[in-house]
Amino acid sequence: MSVDPFDELIEALRCLPGVGARSAQRMALQLLERDREGGRRLANALDSAMRTIRRCERCRNFTADELCRICASARRSSEVLCVVESPGDVLAIEGATAFEGRYFVLLGRLSPLDGIGPEDLGLDLLARRLDEEGVREIVIATNTTVEGEATAQYLREMAGSRGIRTSRLAQGVPLGGELEHTDRSTLAHAFSSRLPMS
Repeated sequence: MSVDPFDELIEALRCLPGVGARSAQRMALQLLERDREGGRRLANALDSAMRTIRRCERCRNFTADELCRICASARRSSEVLCVVESPGDVLAIEGATAFEGRYFVLLGRLSPLDGIGPEDLGLDLLARRLDEEGVREIVIATNTTVEGEATAQYLREMAGSRGIRTSRLAQGVPLGGELEHTDRSTLAHAFSSRLPMS
C-alpha cells in the first residue's frame, strides 16, 4: 500500500523545530487550499538549498560557494574575528550590529560529558587562521551556558598563547540565553559593550 501524499507532507513538515502534528496539519492545509504556488516555491527552494548549500571553507558558515560572502568580501577586516557557536549567531550579529570583521563558526561548544572536544569544533582550523591571517582580536560570542563559558575560556587561552587580545560579549545577554533568540537591541548593546577577558 502506498503512502498517502497528504500524510507524507504533514510528517515532513514535522521535522521543523517547534512544529507538532497540529501545526504541520495547518501548514499543509494552508499550502494545499490557499497557496499552491507558494508551496511549489518552497519545494524548489528546499530542493536547491539541500543540494547546493555547504560549509564555507574558511569560517564554516553556510554558503553555496567555496567561501561565504563575508569571507569573500574585501571590505571586511581580517584583524577582528568573532567566534560563534552556530550560523544562526552570525545572522543575529549581522542583523543587529555594525560588525565589520570576520567570523568563525564552531558548530557547537565544548561538552566533555557529551563527548564534544576541541577537535569536534574545528579548533585546528581556527588555530591556523589565528597563526596565518593577522588576527589582532577575537570577539568570543559563545552562549552564556556552562558549556559556552567553558568554550570561551578555552578560546581565551588559545588566543592568549598567541598574544591575541580577546573580548567577550558583555551586558544584556541573559545567563543561560542563546544569541539567536536574543532581541536585536539587547544583542546590539551587548556587542558594542564587549569587555576584555582576564
